[in-house]
Parts: sequence; structure tokens; C-alpha cells
Amino acid sequence: MKRFFLLPLLLTALGQTGAEAQVSRLVHDVNYNVELSGTVSDGDYDYAPFWLTANRYGLSSVENNSGYLRAGVARHAETDSLRKWRIGYGLDLVVPINYTSDFVIQQCYADFQYKAIRLSIGAKERAEELKNAALSSGGLTYSNNARPIPQVRLELPQFWTIPKTGGWLAIKGHVAYGVYTDNSWQNEFHAAGNNYSNNSLFHSKAGFLRIGNTEKFPLSFTGGLEMYAQFGGKAWNVLTRGDDPNFDGSYVEMGSGLSDFWNVFIPGGSDATDGNYVNSEGNTLGSWHFSLNWDGDGWALKAYAEHYFEDHSQMFLEYGWKDMLWGVEATLPKNPFVTTVLYEHLRTTDQTGGVYHDATDILPVQISGLDNYYNHNIYGAWQHWGQAIGNPLLVSPIYNQDGSISFNHNRILAHHFGISGQPLPALGYRVLFSHIKSLGTYTKALTDPAYGNYFMVEANYAPRNFHGFSFTGAFATNGGDLLGHSVGGMLTVRKTGIFR
Repeated sequence: MKRFFLLPLLLTALGQTGAEAQVSRLVHDVNYNVELSGTVSDGDYDYAPFWLTANRYGLSSVENNSGYLRAGVARHAETDSLRKWRIGYGLDLVVPINYTSDFVIQQCYADFQYKAIRLSIGAKERAEELKNAALSSGGLTYSNNARPIPQVRLELPQFWTIPKTGGWLAIKGHVAYGVYTDNSWQNEFHAAGNNYSNNSLFHSKAGFLRIGNTEKFPLSFTGGLEMYAQFGGKAWNVLTRGDDPNFDGSYVEMGSGLSDFWNVFIPGGSDATDGNYVNSEGNTLGSWHFSLNWDGDGWALKAYAEHYFEDHSQMFLEYGWKDMLWGVEATLPKNPFVTTVLYEHLRTTDQTGGVYHDATDILPVQISGLDNYYNHNIYGAWQHWGQAIGNPLLVSPIYNQDGSISFNHNRILAHHFGISGQPLPALGYRVLFSHIKSLGTYTKALTDPAYGNYFMVEANYAPRNFHGFSFTGAFATNGGDLLGHSVGGMLTVRKTGIFR
């Protein structure tokens, strides 16, 4: 059935002028990469240093010693930039050691694009919104920290200038539905009695507006909203219901019909655990984004903010926006020392306060506190294969030694720094440092705050005479009692090229 479904798309994409020639171009200008990577470290809790693990699209391990062999091919849709119809695809396979899987299909996708609109099908590494993927700590709702989720995604992948606005207004966005692939990890990782789920479905949507024309004036503003949901599937050991003492939370099945797909697109419906206190269906969350950019002559400055919300309690200004990710990024004039400097401050300690109360006949007051970021009573946590889909500084469930699939450090204050440079044409580097203070969660508060200090310096060398070879070395450390002390290094050898 899949072949018959894709056939009309392919026939249309190939056009009416020589199908053989069109098919032939799909096997030209194909990028390939082969990669061998290894990590060696030593630490208090047998954890590798944080920045050797985080923000690598889930292709990493928290174990002290790990490695992988990776090979992939990809043809980017942008290769057909002079055509109305553009086709891209990719396959990326990994054989790891000391990972959560013995074999990983990291990417497997096909892109069909007509002019500015793209239909993307499959698992694909996607950059976070309005952030520097190499230096940022990560977006709050979505980052490049977890493995890609297979999905069907309709999108404007790049900003599209609205006609007749003089180039001053541009938009981008997407709508997607997908499916989680981490059943085996959840089944094995959870301890008896802890909540876990299988066969969960995924939904995301986003819209962004850019105001400004840098060809006429260097200042521009970008703002937008992204929303995500986890729904469907089945779960075990969910919370009980206060209005129904006979409710059996040991096993619950969620809906996956058309109405459920609609209820996560326009938040509505309810879950089996809601009872008399109806909430939106599934695990819903999102972020507001704001970015102010100044593009100077040979330099640039960007200030940005992201506000995270769970359900509706923090979506608008009713309770005030105290929890935010604030950032500033400066691109310096060309020099051999420092190219970009970045600083971010993250606060997630408020969460609308530590009290939640549904309105009742006795006390008809609704208090929407206790948001409990990234946690959910049915789906456990906003994660994939143990890694946070959002910002990794909130300590992903894969670090939990009690077998709980939850975030036990979601109330944090953090300072994060990033620096990158290009001393030589063949040599580049980046430096990351993060300082975190954790208060635990409202339900599992820490008597004394826990602290973490994560550092990494990484250099990439791509000698011209080696024709596509590059060598990346990293040294990293952990400090503090949050993840314990550790020190280690990573070495990656990569060969890339193009089949023409």
C-alpha cells in the first residue's frame, strides 16, 4: 500500500519531460559519510561528561566508554534549487557499542518539495528553532538532544517572503504527526511499579513571523509559537483518580482515532485519568519564541528569549512569565581567535507555583500551579530513548538510577556559555560551559540544592590534502554533585564526499 501511495507523488514530481532523465538525476550529487567515534572517560557514577552526551541528536551514550561506526547517504532537496519540484532523501545507519540499542537507524527519510512547500516523510535530524545548534544549551520545547522521531511533516522549511510586502515580512512553519520508537528502551529501563508507555504518537506544529529587510535596514524581529503533543498508545502504572477510587491505573489505553488527532491539533478532549476534572488530551506543551537581530557590517548581534508552557496555565500572561530562557549571541568581525560568543540564562523554578487545585463546590477556585515541566502522569516524561526532547540541562531520565522515566531535576537555574572560532582554514573549535543549580521538583524537592558544572573544549581539523577527511577531538569534565565528577575525551574520524 505504501508503494501505491507514493507513486502519484513520484510521478508528479518527475514531471512530463523525460522521466528517465528525472530519475537519473536522483542518483547524482548524493552526499556520503562514514564516521568512527569513540569516548573514554572515568567518573563517580560511571557517567561520561555531560557535553560528550548532550545535544547530539541522541547519538551518544551516558556510559563511561562507548563508540559507534556510522555510514550514511543523503541527497538534499536544495540540490534541485533551480527546479519547481525538488526531491531529497537520506539513510543513516549506526552500529554502536554501550548504547541503548545494538543497531540504530538514525535517519531514514524522503523529502518532496514544490517551490517553498515540502512534504517530509521519515526520521530526520532537524535543527531547533532560532538557536545556534553548536553553541546553545538547547530549546525548551524541542532541541537537538534526542533521537529523531519518524513523522509525516508538511512544512515551509525556510522563511518565505510574503508577496507585496517589499521583503519586510516572511513566514515559516510546519504541521507533523509521528510515532515514538522507544518501546524496547522503556520496557527494559523502568523499574517495577514505575510509569511507562508504549506505541505513543507524536504531534507538532509551529508558526513564525519575521519582520525586517536586512538589505534595507540591519534590524529584524522574529517571533513565533511552537506546540507539541504526545498522545495515543498505552501506559502502565499511571496515577489514580481522586473522584473514582475504583479506577484501575495499572493499565490504560489511549485513543488514536481521527478525533484524537484533531484533539491534539486544536487542544481539546480528555484523558482516561481526568475524571471530573477534564484537561486537554495527551501530554501538551509548547514555547513562545522572540528574537531581535542586528546584522552589522561584518558583525552581528542577536538577543532572544523562549518561554515554555505546559497545557494552558502558562501559555498566556494570566500567571506571569517567570520561567524563561534568555540568550545573547555575538558574531565578531573576522579574526583568527573568536568567531561567535553566546550566553544563556535559564530559569524553570516557578512553574506557576507549587499549588494545584481544581474548582469544586466546596472551594470554587481554580489554581493552575504545579506544572511539573517535562513530566506527565500518563506518558511519564517528555523524552525519547531516555534523552530530553527539550533542554538537556534539566537532566534526562536516562540518568535516573531508580528506574523512573521522569525528570527529577526540572526546577533549575542555569548559566550557559559558548564560544567558537576558526584559527586556521582547516581548524575550528568550540567551547561550552554550563553551571546548574537544581531544586529537584515540587513533588521531590531537594533539602539542599544540587549543583553541576559541565565543560567541554572541542576541535575539528579538516586538512585539505586528505580530501574529505576530518578529525574531531573533544575533552570534557563534570563537576558538582548533580551528575558527579568525571573526565573524558572523544575522538571522531569522518570521511565525507559526493557521488556525482
